Amino acid sequence: MMLNLDDLRTPSLLVHRDRLEANLRSMQSACDAAGFALRPHIKTHKLVPIARRQLELGAAGLTCAKLSEAEAMLPSGVREMFVAHSLVDPRQAPRIDALAGQLDELRLAVTSEAHATALIELVARTGRRLPVMLAIDTGLDREGVRSIESAQRTAALLAKSDAVDLAGFYTHEGFFYTTDPADQTAAIDRMLEQLHAVRDAVDPSLPLWPGCSVTARALAQRSDTGIQAVRPGAYVFGDLSLSTSTHVMPFADVALEVLATVVDRPAPDLALIDAGSKTFSSDRTAAGISAIDAAGRDLAVVRTNEEHGYVRGADVDQLQIGERLRLVPAHVCTVVNLANEVCVLEADSSIHAVWSIEARGCTQ
Repeated sequence: MMLNLDDLRTPSLLVHRDRLEANLRSMQSACDAAGFALRPHIKTHKLVPIARRQLELGAAGLTCAKLSEAEAMLPSGVREMFVAHSLVDPRQAPRIDALAGQLDELRLAVTSEAHATALIELVARTGRRLPVMLAIDTGLDREGVRSIESAQRTAALLAKSDAVDLAGFYTHEGFFYTTDPADQTAAIDRMLEQLHAVRDAVDPSLPLWPGCSVTARALAQRSDTGIQAVRPGAYVFGDLSLSTSTHVMPFADVALEVLATVVDRPAPDLALIDAGSKTFSSDRTAAGISAIDAAGRDLAVVRTNEEHGYVRGADVDQLQIGERLRLVPAHVCTVVNLANEVCVLEADSSIHAVWSIEARGCTQ
């Protein structure tokens, strides 16, 4: 029996099909026009139907964070994958071998000098020779070599191995989420200068693959980047971080919302909803907001317990117990990972499909 929106239990995740499709097409078109490959990160959507659509539109391959994510995406028909995480556990060798055997290309990540030896030993256990991408830290202060000298030493170590081939460089410039939009151009200039300096000191022929939804479109609009691929993830849905914080997508283009119910009005300036940190996660905007009203009313989730969201704002006194709210979350990736399914809506709010989130909880 086909569900109607009113039949859904809450909290539920709603995906606007037309906005999703527009976001997918727009990013692919931008990359095509720029002449570089789109290798989207699936950690945001974790859904085979979306991965399949990204590939249909022209994505060159998929990026994943964990082996379990990559395994879950195989039914999409993907032929090339990049696992952008520090793999070290020797127990992962059989899974890497099996995954590589089902793909045309599997690339792994080398994330530091310290990590290189462990990865070489791990890949050697598979009996395969695999391409690897060397991470460069461009400001997030997470994984990646911190200097040209470190990159050269790491590359020399990789060159001595029969298990791996250095096939390129990547970065995750996630610090752009907290970069003032007015400073974005200058920050991109600095990032590109660093990427090229490190790459050119090792091997100028190797590709550069930055990866962030904040920078992907800006990079596509430039002709001087010298990069070969981008790996954005959150662009498929959008959230408050991409719309109201960094201003890289219009709020009206955000494709995912959380449907929640007002369950109590314990005080005149407060409404409680049935969606808390187990729905929104603990991620918030810089102002401490977990979500805001999708319809534009002055309503914000300003605090969460596990099963409750605290809604405040100038329009809170209009809310009635039992009323349903559509809310745009601060960070979409963690929201999707906490849910079992998404309900895909047509433009008229009828339900097109219910998709199981195949890679939900895939953290191993």
